[in-house]
Amino acid sequence: MATSVAGRSLGTRRVWVRRSIGLFGCLLVVLGLTVASAAADEPKVVPPWPEGVPNAQPESGDERIEDGRVYNVQVPILTMFRAAADTAVGTAVIICPGGSYGRLAVAKEGSELVKRFSALGVSAFVLKYRLVEYGHPAPLRDVLRAIRIIRSRAAELGVRPDRIGVLESSAGGHLAACAGTLFDAQEERTGAELDAVSARPDFLALLYPVITMTAPSTHAASRRNLIGDTPSPALVERLSLETQVSRATPPTFLVHTAEDTSVPLENSLLFFKTLRRAGVPAEMHLFEKGPHGFGTKPGLGPTSEWPKRLEEWMRSHGWLDPAR
Repeated sequence: MATSVAGRSLGTRRVWVRRSIGLFGCLLVVLGLTVASAAADEPKVVPPWPEGVPNAQPESGDERIEDGRVYNVQVPILTMFRAAADTAVGTAVIICPGGSYGRLAVAKEGSELVKRFSALGVSAFVLKYRLVEYGHPAPLRDVLRAIRIIRSRAAELGVRPDRIGVLESSAGGHLAACAGTLFDAQEERTGAELDAVSARPDFLALLYPVITMTAPSTHAASRRNLIGDTPSPALVERLSLETQVSRATPPTFLVHTAEDTSVPLENSLLFFKTLRRAGVPAEMHLFEKGPHGFGTKPGLGPTSEWPKRLEEWMRSHGWLDPAR
């Protein structure tokens, strides 16, 4: 008899996992993420929960793709785009796509970021994490488990355990900031042996991130999808990340624009202010032009040059130096 895992037989679960991985993998192929020119190998799938997804919802239906966006994520996965061996510097970046915690917007700029990181010798990991169907703390558990998996398998994956960053935008930026402030959170622990591995990222890069869950600067859809319509005041404060910064928060790079009408730039200002107060190294770039979701779009003047600023910042911290 097959062993039961997360409410269904192991044999059935394997089919379910393969279907979920295959769907996401096909989307990455369509978007060109598998052809990052500087990558040495084909993308590698790294399951964050090989022992079974905690609190799985096997009756919630299959995930689906609509207009290049992933919905109803049931099986989180990491897709690794490994930097070429002759250029790899040992640094890893986990990319958490945005989408208001209701979907994952795996868009063309994701492909561009993978290519840019590969050209710098950085291995990129695209994280497919759980969404509104689960709510908090499932996304937090997924990103912190991703960090632990990479750190525990650093030698095998060709990265250094002290060079793991988290990057993304909008709600994905909120999740990245969660990783940088709530990495010791008790609600994300499952009792697995990997809980003993540090989940603290070594740096954060946040592009027009959702930070606060409080009015007037919160992003309403992200808040609703993550913590519901009537969250407790304690949960609102817990996930308003400007209240969670400490001296242990990793160095942070921030980008935002004055034209962003979806996630006000006050989110980045709040985070930067508390980072400075805690003595955390931080760099922030506020630009005039660029709507929410500009990503790597050209033609926005200095705003379109933010990836160069990120490269300069990473280089100044030594994360682009060749690994010893």
